[in-house]
Amino acid sequence: MKKNFTLFSALILALGLAAQTTPLQEIQRNVRLTASQYTAYIDPEPDYRLTPAPKGYEPFYISHYGRHGSRWLIDRHQYWDVMDVLDRAHQQGALTPRGEELWATLSEWVPTTHKRRGELTNVGERQHHRIGRRLTERFPEIFGARDCEVDARSTVVIRCILSMEAECEELTAFNPAISIHNDVSESFQYYLNQDWSRRIKDEQKARWAEVTFDYKKAYLHPERLWGVLFRDTAWRDEKLPSRTHFMRNFFYMAGNMQSHGPVPGLQSDDPTLSWKHQSRPLNLYGWFTDQELFDLWRTENLEWYVNYVAGKAPFTQENLLWNIIQTCDTTLHKAGWHGATMRFGHEVCVLPLSALLELGDAGKQIPLSEINTLYDRWANFRVFPMACNVQLVFYRPKEGRFASNYTEGEGDILVKALLNEREVALPVPAVEGPYCRWKDLRAYYVNKLTQFTESAPKDSDD
Repeated sequence: MKKNFTLFSALILALGLAAQTTPLQEIQRNVRLTASQYTAYIDPEPDYRLTPAPKGYEPFYISHYGRHGSRWLIDRHQYWDVMDVLDRAHQQGALTPRGEELWATLSEWVPTTHKRRGELTNVGERQHHRIGRRLTERFPEIFGARDCEVDARSTVVIRCILSMEAECEELTAFNPAISIHNDVSESFQYYLNQDWSRRIKDEQKARWAEVTFDYKKAYLHPERLWGVLFRDTAWRDEKLPSRTHFMRNFFYMAGNMQSHGPVPGLQSDDPTLSWKHQSRPLNLYGWFTDQELFDLWRTENLEWYVNYVAGKAPFTQENLLWNIIQTCDTTLHKAGWHGATMRFGHEVCVLPLSALLELGDAGKQIPLSEINTLYDRWANFRVFPMACNVQLVFYRPKEGRFASNYTEGEGDILVKALLNEREVALPVPAVEGPYCRWKDLRAYYVNKLTQFTESAPKDSDD
């Protein structure tokens, strides 16, 4: 695909942002990022190195939450609301030659989604194998220990279970003696995939509904695409909710093609990918202009920010954060012990959890009055691509005693955070590099959760 993204370049220069890396610049270099939550996981750069442990310290425990890997689209309408309209237009002779070209292409591809919607793809499975392998390479002190115990739990969704199994297979391959307990149960759902609190839903809707509606109205314009596909720009299918709806679903399909492998024209082929039971990806980005791709992304970016980051939205993950804290309380002070708690779920948890933990800029609060500049200050694809993950890595002194029960003492337990396997800042002062005292971080989070619980009205079933 020949795309110069001259529009993006012009926007960047006009805004005077060339001195720093912005979401616009990232999109200019890699159009696949416009896919937001459908963006395939991007491994750390080959030369990326973690900050060495403070002198005298070694890693011994990891607390983790990860999203499933790349998947097929979840809902039938995300495929067939596009295909059905094109089918009827084809039958009525309403398509342009280019519209007929798209109809023919999708007529072969869309049927391959039969009974596969929402399932993990081969690409998603491989993402978790690579993440699991890097865990062992980065932290052999943990996963190579004879007494290493891993408690791995998943939501009840198949793609999450398979993602968990893929990572655990790598841990076992590295250390056949490792003790791994895998578990899947509805009883874990209250923290692995917590339902939204009604009070948070109502507050978000009241504050942001009008803003979100106006933003879409201002930036989503399907008229050009419609004119490319249909002979009569006034043609309308009786079952079509709106042209914008058609455009967005086609955009989702285009973005999620990277869940099936390297997109032709954008990425080099991957010889390690097995195509058995797999659909080859199509490059559908050429149907959109640069401006349309950017506008579609920034409306998605706004919606994700409004629903999962702004205001009190991060507190939808209060149960998950309490579970992280309480699990640490029962594991961190086992003498000589090594292990990991691995949780597998969804992007609707990773995104607000990252904001609740205040990892880097993930939870940055943008005033309502400045929301039109959100696209330049916060990007969803930085936080929650497919297989996104949060890792809290804990360190203790190699020798001697360490502080127990979060009291003052020699050799405090230290912790650092990785978001998508890259170091990010935590909201308490560091003692060295990215490392801070766990007792300080724990106190900060407990206070934050307690204040929210005490200040918020209780949910009502009325």
